[in-house]
Amino acid sequence: MVRLALLSAAHTHTKGFIGNITANDDRDLAVIYDDVADRGQRFAAEAGTEYSGDLAAVLARDDVDGFIVCAANTQHVPLLRAAVPVGKPIFCEKPFTTSVDDALELHELIQQHGTPVHMGYFQPFTPDMQGVIASVASGALGQITHARYRNAHAAAYGRWFDSPDLSWFTQPDLSGGGAFMDMGTHAVHRLISVLGPVAEAMAIIGNASGIYPDVDDHGVAWLRFVNGALGTVEGSWVQTGGMGGFEIVGSEGTIFEHPERGMLLGRSREEPVEVAAGEARPTTVDRLVATIRGELTREELNADLLCAIDAVAAMDACYASSESGGWVAVKQVSR
Repeated sequence: MVRLALLSAAHTHTKGFIGNITANDDRDLAVIYDDVADRGQRFAAEAGTEYSGDLAAVLARDDVDGFIVCAANTQHVPLLRAAVPVGKPIFCEKPFTTSVDDALELHELIQQHGTPVHMGYFQPFTPDMQGVIASVASGALGQITHARYRNAHAAAYGRWFDSPDLSWFTQPDLSGGGAFMDMGTHAVHRLISVLGPVAEAMAIIGNASGIYPDVDDHGVAWLRFVNGALGTVEGSWVQTGGMGGFEIVGSEGTIFEHPERGMLLGRSREEPVEVAAGEARPTTVDRLVATIRGELTREELNADLLCAIDAVAAMDACYASSESGGWVAVKQVSR
């Protein structure tokens, strides 16, 4: 039995993560910590587990094998500063942090203590995306020239963040940004998973609907990758329909996402063919459990962490670019 502790129930995905734990006989939710007592107590009661408002006591418990951080975005840093030195595996919701300096500081702390830490990114770990990553790495597309991806929904028009539990998404001091921070980080991370780190970025990020006026509700960024490829990403809470538009273009072919057939590889004047699916990798809570059980290599976990930090660095540059109006260099992670 793997016993887990939830550190904050602020994130909208909290219910899903608790559901994952309660639906599996091999794992148990030992305790929920939350600095907002009412919220923590409600989630603990629904899950049939213990609530604690004492972070130090939860981190010191011998009957806990790993931690799940589901706090508001800017609150990841203090929780991770406290939890990483314990040395037990940690699953932290995305984004890792909202600033690259915080990410690099925590990376040093993680290296110092040897603590496995992974984030709530899941898109690169599907069989389809694992197949895409392998295909691109094999050179099947030739020299990659450009890529694009949109990750978006209509959260603003649906007023998804009106409830007190989720209103932090619309508060800059807690969210660190709006739709582009929430959705754009998935798009940036997905392209980095295929193409590697970003060298520089330019972005336009703003608010179109006025529904949550203190944060952005859409953004578009242009990325120049270290390998020379160009990328376009979009993140939005005002997307009312359409397709995601994932595409990787190279000199020998293009991989694109078909709504019914999945990932296809097309070449000039040839009928597109399916990209061979790869092996799915565990994500979120399943990834934490697999880490605790020693089922994931350090190499995979370290690559996962570096990709998440690269995404933070690119996102940081995107927001800086939106302020300055020009290209911004992306801080590189020491490897």
